[in-house]
Order: sequence, then structure tokens, then C-alpha cells
Amino acid sequence: MSRDPPTCRCSLVRNIPLFLKSQLADFGPFGGSELDAMGGCEGSRWRLPNSEREETTSEPQAPLLDRQSAHWKNAVGFWLLGLCNNFSYVVMLSAAHDILRHERASGNQSHVDPSPMPIPHNSSSRFDCNSVSTAAVLLADILPTLLIKLLAPLGLHLLPYSPRVLLSGVCSAGSFILVAFSHSVAISLCGVVLASISSGLGEVTFLSLTAFYPRAVISWWSSGTGGAGLLGALSYLGLTQAGLSPQHTLLSMLGIPALLLASYFLLLTSPESQDPGGEDEADTGARQPLIGTETSELKPGSSWNLSLQERWTVFKGLLCYIIPLVLVYFAEYFINQGLFELLFFRNTSLSHAQQYRWYQMLYQAGVFASRSSLRCCRIRFIWVLALLQCLNLAFLLADVLLTFLPSIYMVFLIILYEGLLGGAAYVNTFHNIALETSDQHREFAMAAACISDTLGISLSGVLALPLHDFLCSLP
Repeated sequence: MSRDPPTCRCSLVRNIPLFLKSQLADFGPFGGSELDAMGGCEGSRWRLPNSEREETTSEPQAPLLDRQSAHWKNAVGFWLLGLCNNFSYVVMLSAAHDILRHERASGNQSHVDPSPMPIPHNSSSRFDCNSVSTAAVLLADILPTLLIKLLAPLGLHLLPYSPRVLLSGVCSAGSFILVAFSHSVAISLCGVVLASISSGLGEVTFLSLTAFYPRAVISWWSSGTGGAGLLGALSYLGLTQAGLSPQHTLLSMLGIPALLLASYFLLLTSPESQDPGGEDEADTGARQPLIGTETSELKPGSSWNLSLQERWTVFKGLLCYIIPLVLVYFAEYFINQGLFELLFFRNTSLSHAQQYRWYQMLYQAGVFASRSSLRCCRIRFIWVLALLQCLNLAFLLADVLLTFLPSIYMVFLIILYEGLLGGAAYVNTFHNIALETSDQHREFAMAAACISDTLGISLSGVLALPLHDFLCSLP
């Protein structure tokens, strides 16, 4: 004998006239609240009284609110970590022209003229050249980072995360203080080295840490690093333009390392076992393993238990992303530290130093915009961005040699576009790696892939130094 579906009883109860409901309410099985509950059911056989229903519906809301709170804490936390980690690195590059131009043996004034007349260091050249290329500051700002990233996959995991973050914050603060009170280029470059150690150690640490959180934090981290570029370059440009000396400008930024430590120790939630989700169906459909063998899903922390053979296999799978990102960063930093100083326009009210600062600020604005665009635009083929960036390099190098661009504003637009390409390459590379690696490999893969930008920047610095000397020797 067949039974009616639960909805039939509900429909019958809903159709009972009101006067019958009032009479039935006097009988035990059909108390008023129970009868109303049955009358309002949709596809369910039984509903609890109001008082019990409120208790059961309110219980799941607490974990939901906790998850939402944790999500936003982690999102804001990783954004601030990206901002603070790259801030000192960006400021040192923005200050590169000042670091090399001013050997402040006689002390640092509290104010400087925001628009000094350019004083060529090489009067025989058509370029207003410093005696040393700004690529020297780039190398001091990147070689320690390269060393850290090369050694990180071998043994950095033996040092817990908290001491690494503390060391990164201390080095960042030390870089601002040392460069601010320096009276020679050599001491200033030592301060730049501290900024490099802070940035490199922090990047390896925080990118590895993303393996313990939902994949969405990668987007927030990347946006924060882009924000560091924009806010770092803009703050240095604005404060010096307002008349503050480079020394006092650097000292005013000492709150950034403190914010880094507060974001890590006070804002991030404990990296417990979490759903690494955050990907939609399109992501899942596009997901392809970086290595051919399927492995069981393990916790991210097991990445460092891989054998050398397994690490090498994972690294080879990453090359399709590492090589294009190396090319992108080689081209853009060859432009930034090899050509910016030589793209000097005399038919403008901006001094040479001010032009350099504007170049840096516009580049970082483009980086910030594209690193924050992952939810709007996702790019799988990073090699396309590498090709476009190399074309940028060729075009601006031709302009340095032939001087065919009539206005500095055309250079402004090209530099903004350059930043957009660089930022898009960075965020999409790490997003794709996070999608295409298993939980077992993700922590190691993120730490290994972050060598890409540093290697490209280092190569550009090495080649930009002789190029600077060659071009500045031209009549």
C-alpha cells in the first residue's frame, strides 16, 4: 500500500478553515503552534515548535559568522602583509636617484628645495648621468633577496614562521634608519641590503603561508604588494615634493614595520585545516596538474617532506610559469633601473630627480591596478605578457638612443602600461600555480616559484650597469 508524500499532509492542514483550527487547538496533538508549523511546511514532514525552531536555527549562525569574520581577517591581514613587506623595497628604488646624487657628508637638512635645478654629472654626455647607475641600488635591493630565495627551498622551513616575520620586520626598520642617517653612498647601500633581506624573507614566508589558507588570499596578497608599490612611490614623491628631506621622509615610514608585525601576530587567524576553495567552476575546469602523477591529498605542511627527486619534478613542472615571469621582470626592471634615468626631458618644469620619481610612481600605479584585478581578468598564458613587455623594452631603448618621443607624457603612458603588464604577470602566475598544484606540493611550489621575479630583476641589474656606462660615455 503506497503512502502519500509528506507534502500532502501539509496541504491538507493548510486548507483547514480557521474556525476548525481554533476548535482543533483544544486537542492535545494539535496545539496551535504545532498546527501552524504543519500548515507552513514545504516538502517536510514535521516542523518544530517556534521556541525550539529559534534555538536550532540560531545555532548554525554562530559558526557562519565566525567563518565570515575569519575570512575578512585573513583577507585584510594578507593585504596588509603584502603592503608592508614590499614597502621598504619600493621606497629604496624610488629614492635611488637621491641616494646616489647626495653624499650628505655635511648633514641632512630638514627641508629641501622640491624643484632643484638639474646638475649634470657628466657634462660631456647628452644624458644627465649620475656617476653610478641606479642599477647599483637595484642590485643592492635584489641580490640578497635572490640568495634567500635560492636557499629557501633547501632549509628555510626549519625556521618557524614567527621568527622569520620578526626578522623581516627588524630588517625593514633598520633599512629606513640606516639610509636616513647615512653620510655616504656605501652606507646607504648597506641600508638598501637590509630592505632586500626584509622583502625577500617576507615574500618567501608569506607566499608559503598561503598554502594553509583559502586560495583567495593569494589575490589579496598580490593586491597588497601592488599597493606597496603605489603607496611607497607616491608617499616618497609626495613628501619630498612637499619639501621634506629624504632623511625625514624615510624616518616617517618607520610605522610600516610595526604594522607588518601587528598584521601577522594580531590579525591573521590560526591556519587550521580550512577549505582551500574560492575557485569557481571555470577554475576547476581549467585546472591541470603540473606534474603527471596523481598523489593523495595531504596537508600543505607535508611539502617539505618531499624527497629531492620529488622537488625537482615539481620544479620542472613550474618552468612553464617561471620562465615567462623571469622575462617579464627582466624587461620591466631593465627599463626601470637602466632607462628611467636616461629618459630625461629638458623641455619640462620637472627636474631630473622629479621625473625619475614620477616614472616610479606611475609604474607602481599600473602594478597595483593589475595585481588587484584577478577577480575581473584572469590570464593563463603568461608568455604573451612576457612578449609585450620585451616590446616595451625595445621601444624605450630605441627612444633613449634616437630621442624621437616629443613629450614626457607619452613616456608616462608607456610606463603605466609597463606596470599593468608586470602586475598581471605576477598575480596570474601565482594564481595558476595555486590552482594546478596539489595540497601536498603547494607550499613548496609557491616558495620555489617566487624566485622568478627576483632572478629577472637581478639579470636586468647586471646588464643595466654596463649599458649606463656606455650610454653616458656617448657625446
